[in-house]
Amino acid sequence: MLPIPSLLRSFQEHYDDLLKFLTRRMNDRQRAADVAQDTYLKLLKVEQQALEVQNDRRFIFRVAGNLAIDTLRREQRQGATLGDPLEHVEVVDPAPAPEAVLLAKERLEVLDQALQQLSDNARQALLLNRLEGLTQAQIAVRLGVSESMVAKYIGQALRHCRDWLQQHHE
Repeated sequence: MLPIPSLLRSFQEHYDDLLKFLTRRMNDRQRAADVAQDTYLKLLKVEQQALEVQNDRRFIFRVAGNLAIDTLRREQRQGATLGDPLEHVEVVDPAPAPEAVLLAKERLEVLDQALQQLSDNARQALLLNRLEGLTQAQIAVRLGVSESMVAKYIGQALRHCRDWLQQHHE
């Protein structure tokens, strides 16, 4: 019979403490046992790679804690996408409220005024970047300027628009 590697032996020695730790973290003994199983599989891979671990117990608990966090996050994402079908029975109009539409139109008009005051290159750089999603390098080629100049144009345009909005839309 082959000797059990030290990490796996430590896992067996500390299993009860590990399960308590995971149960507290996950509020469910069965899910904690599943994470403990995943921890064991992860430790097997570590042993196969012959990595040197300074403190077996601390390492095992760190791996288990990280796996618990990953599991909880995954469950949270799945819960958010699946949700309870009875939870969202109320039908809501997806259109924004009329006052929100009016405020957005006013804000757009003010922003348009700010854009009109910019130099052509600054306005084009900002719009190509924000609306068309071009990189600074692509914009530099289109405008025939350096990438650093494009960065300056975009920064200048953003500051101007921010300041203009603050002055004219309060």
